Amino acid sequence: MKALEKSRPVEGLWMVRAPVPEIGPDDVLIRINRTGICGTDIHIWNWDDWAAATVPVPLIIGHEFAGEIVEIGSDVTGLRVGQRCSGEGHVVGSDSRQSRAGKFHLDPGTRGIGVDVQGAFAEYLKLPAFNVVPLPDDISDDIGAILDPLGNAVHTALSFDVLGEDVLITGAGPIGVMSAAVARHAGARHVVITDINPARLELAAHVVPSARTVDVSREDLHDVISELGMREGFDVGLEMSGSQAALDQMIEALVMGGKIALLGIPPGSSPVNWSRIVFKAITIKGVYGREMFETWYKMIAMLQHGLDVSRVITHRFDVDGFEDAFAAMRSGQSGKVVLNWLE
Repeated sequence: MKALEKSRPVEGLWMVRAPVPEIGPDDVLIRINRTGICGTDIHIWNWDDWAAATVPVPLIIGHEFAGEIVEIGSDVTGLRVGQRCSGEGHVVGSDSRQSRAGKFHLDPGTRGIGVDVQGAFAEYLKLPAFNVVPLPDDISDDIGAILDPLGNAVHTALSFDVLGEDVLITGAGPIGVMSAAVARHAGARHVVITDINPARLELAAHVVPSARTVDVSREDLHDVISELGMREGFDVGLEMSGSQAALDQMIEALVMGGKIALLGIPPGSSPVNWSRIVFKAITIKGVYGREMFETWYKMIAMLQHGLDVSRVITHRFDVDGFEDAFAAMRSGQSGKVVLNWLE
């Protein structure tokens, strides 16, 4: 089969011929139709310090996908050959306290498809049946291929009650933009999204026209608060940028007793003014991945009842053009980039 592999510990990926995976009794084999390129995949392409310390070489990468089940293990029930699906990219165990309590997304032994184990940038993927998420007919393969990052957005945006609340989102990358769409869909009053990249702010305005976009290099966030008629500040913050400056801005823009969900990952260590957090009585929640499988149920339900994130996909390529696809993603001028694996 065709596959995109991290074959050597240097920048880049390589198209290779790899054996079709052999499944076990609890696995399914999925023919891949579409894949999405993730920021994690860009780290692996660039071979930065995180990738060098984390990813075994050689490895087929990729974890955002939609496809069709073509083979089922002998012990698998509830799934069928020909069924369209996406899937959870975190492979968990069953022995930890967290897993035994049903908190699978917090299993400390989690392994990542396309990060620790063979991934989805291939014509076929072996996946534990436990991780399979069937796709309804009214959700396209393109959207199915970005459910993983949409799940991050949903998990973050629904960390706190946003109904009737004013929500600040820092970072207008694809996940930040999708979280703005989710917050609006979930009933937020004002949704404000900040960045310093004009292309990303333009994408945010295109995907979520009702959100107020703010280039914080040109506008003062407190002026925006006044413009929107907010008396004390934002109720909920979703930090998606990994920028310490953005987090500092968010803390100052929140009401007393405000809440922050942190998904963005800052590089290295960052200085935090904890006294401001304490004296403003701010609640902070770290967000990792998706809740298995509550997030998947919620986002599929929202997609079937009015949530539209389709415009976050800005580029589509056949897999043979993967180098151009990665160039588009690395440029910082794209939304989600989807690869077509069908001949």
